[in-house]
Amino acid sequence: MPGNKNPKGLQDPSGLLTQSSTAMSKPIPLQYGSYYHIFNRGNNRQNLFIEERNFSFFLDKYWQYIPPVADTYAYCLLWNHYHFLVRIKTEDEQRTWWAEHQHQSPETARLKTPSQQFSNLFNGYAKAINKVYQRTGCVFEHPFHRVEVTKDPYFTHLVLYIHQNPRRHGFVEDFRDWPYTSYHALVNRGDSPLQRDDVIDRFETEDRFKMAHRLADNAGF
Repeated sequence: MPGNKNPKGLQDPSGLLTQSSTAMSKPIPLQYGSYYHIFNRGNNRQNLFIEERNFSFFLDKYWQYIPPVADTYAYCLLWNHYHFLVRIKTEDEQRTWWAEHQHQSPETARLKTPSQQFSNLFNGYAKAINKVYQRTGCVFEHPFHRVEVTKDPYFTHLVLYIHQNPRRHGFVEDFRDWPYTSYHALVNRGDSPLQRDDVIDRFETEDRFKMAHRLADNAGF
């Protein structure tokens, strides 16, 4: 089993997980065509994932709910929190997705509200966890946090930040040993629902992508 379920204190060098609850109590709905860092942790800082099979279950639900409304560039799931880097599809892109994947006419496709679709994902996971483990109450902090990504340097910074999370929080010594991130899917050539080519292009080449991760790792990023 990778890592320790009770790691070092939840470190957050960017301050993204420690924004005041007041500031995040009424988040702005996700906007069409915008990029976001989406993240959250367990209610009362408890674990979101109780055993390893929960990680796969969550990702299966993620790929069920999110592709109609957003493209995914990077992610990391840890025992007590998660990170995603996404771009919300435009309304026209949603219509195209439904036409290509569900054979619906773009003119009649029923669009999903992005913020609600993410909420449905998290609520569905929470209900399943509570049922299986005979729990009650909230699993996640509410609402889920989101920070808009408006500049290319911030995008590449987030990719590195997200992939380095397992090492930073003391789950593994080498971030590449943690199986629940997008790093390996991005450097492998197999089929993936991730926006692999776009991510690699931001670093210019795959070799530069890997080098940036090595440098970030060596610097204790």
